Amino acid sequence: MGQKLKIAGWVSLGVLAGALTTVSLQTVARGGIAPLPLEEIQQLSAVFGIIKTDYVEPVNDKKLITDAISGMVSSLDPHSQYFDKKSFKEFREGTSGKFVGVGIEITQEDGLIKIVSPIEGSPADRAGLKTNDLITKIDDTAVKSLSLNEAVKRMRGEPNTKVTLTILRRDEARNFPVTITREEIKTQSVKAKMIEPGYGWVRLSQFQERTVEDFVRKVTELYAQDPKLKGLVLDLRNDPGGLLDAAVAISAAFLPQGVTVVSTDGQLEESKAVFKAEPQFYARRSGDPLADLPAALKKVPLVVLVNEGSASASEIVAGALQDHQRATIMGSQTFGKGSVQTVRPLGPDTGMKLTTALYYTPSGKSIQAKGIVPDVMVDETAEGDVYAALRMREADLDKHLSVDKADESVALSAREKAREEARKRLEEDSKKPPEERRLPEFGSEKDFQLQQALNQLKGKPVLVSKTLTERAPEKKDDEASNGEE
Repeated sequence: MGQKLKIAGWVSLGVLAGALTTVSLQTVARGGIAPLPLEEIQQLSAVFGIIKTDYVEPVNDKKLITDAISGMVSSLDPHSQYFDKKSFKEFREGTSGKFVGVGIEITQEDGLIKIVSPIEGSPADRAGLKTNDLITKIDDTAVKSLSLNEAVKRMRGEPNTKVTLTILRRDEARNFPVTITREEIKTQSVKAKMIEPGYGWVRLSQFQERTVEDFVRKVTELYAQDPKLKGLVLDLRNDPGGLLDAAVAISAAFLPQGVTVVSTDGQLEESKAVFKAEPQFYARRSGDPLADLPAALKKVPLVVLVNEGSASASEIVAGALQDHQRATIMGSQTFGKGSVQTVRPLGPDTGMKLTTALYYTPSGKSIQAKGIVPDVMVDETAEGDVYAALRMREADLDKHLSVDKADESVALSAREKAREEARKRLEEDSKKPPEERRLPEFGSEKDFQLQQALNQLKGKPVLVSKTLTERAPEKKDDEASNGEE
């Protein structure tokens, strides 16, 4: 069972690691707060005192307070989080798109660390590491004893420090060590290429600080190759989200100026906002970062690919383009994270990510715990959505916010059965050579959904899913409790 869970985690990693954080990086001064509940505060103080005097062994004061704060915040919903010094640093690195390390995208395979791709121009790239290389040791530690997160932490470090990776290159049947000097890495959240003459593909893996800049550069390069582009595929599959302003900017790149991209509503007055396709809603500096985009991008036929792993900022983009009928949304129903988190600094190196609003598509729909329903349902392979059941959704998360509460016991039972079947298929698939596995790399010639997107753009028949259907909405309390007495 342990191996099954590891394999399942491999599939879900992009969603879980991304933390599904559509965030607004701001701090708000509160004019006033409700009176503190003195009785409960006294209880908290009493519990603290009893633990200090009566617990079996001494407990660190700072740890007790930190854990109490963390528990208070995490009990609210799956996306609210307290950041201590270490986790705050890691969070900021994740949204900035910058970190100190060797520069590789990785996943886990058969207990080893597999290189998905070296980041262009990174120390790993310059050292000659290749896609599909396996890392067997990090310095003197065998990776079979490490989780993926632990392996990442060992490869990161301070600038100009060295780390030695032992590489297994199976196609050359050899093991060899590579010593790499760590440096600041700028991740690439945008990929693009011409799929075939006249048709381009742009993939966003996350919405980071550099995403808009990279998007403009990649799209401009596509139009330089073919100024008369006939169609474009925007690939948001397995994109866990990121920064709200980046999502607004990417939407604005395709929409008429001034139209609504997304609106938010919450308890604070600042949370009641409407974000439009105008520079003031997404530009971080003076000027419009989208100004250099080809004008033709506003009119080019567009397909957006999504799946269960498309969350948060990805859903904002897909929802805006769908509501304004600017694109055809294809794939499977998205994750369903319809909440916005605001990061509040609590000091120089600690902070809190707090859910402060729900967001709504331009037509006024909340997709919380539901997701974006594609215009055209398309399976991930010609054989069907073979591993979709392994991906987590908002509705699967404990304490998720719900617009309508539901009794999902039957649905959850069916979903668990589907997950077990998908785990077995993945186990079998993992034993095959990479070229024979069912899920090819996004953007490759074997990418079934991408081929269907091309067919849509060309006006050719699309192989629509025969099994995918819209997920049943959550029932209201009175509907769920309407049984016999």
